[in-house]
Amino acid sequence: MTKRNTKSKQAVLDYFKTHRSGLRPEQLINEFKQYDKVTIYRILQSFLEDGLIHKSGSEDGVTHYFICKTQQGKHFHNHYHFKCSQCEKVICIDKEIEIELPKGYTLDNVNLWITGICDDCNKKLSLSNSNEKDNKS
Repeated sequence: MTKRNTKSKQAVLDYFKTHRSGLRPEQLINEFKQYDKVTIYRILQSFLEDGLIHKSGSEDGVTHYFICKTQQGKHFHNHYHFKCSQCEKVICIDKEIEIELPKGYTLDNVNLWITGICDDCNKKLSLSNSNEKDNKS
């Protein structure tokens, strides 16, 4: 961290590091009841400024924050986000989106969300379907 590291910042950063999916501010506020709401939002803003996390708003207007993972020394901010329609888990898909704009245009940001069913939920659905077939036999 380029700014002063505090216990609260370290605790929140460690929490991000243990979660593969994106986190909503409400999740952090509920997890860290010892810190007030303003402190959590200041920590998030500090992490954004330091490039430790990035944020993305989904189609339902909910903002998720993701820890920035590096790929060969750099992080792609223009990438896909996947939201599971079953469990609502949101993850970054670590593949850069390449956009070709008309001459004279400048890209600021790309926000692309994909919805579907995640691997964990697909496994549960497959298991459930196979158990239903076994019960009918």
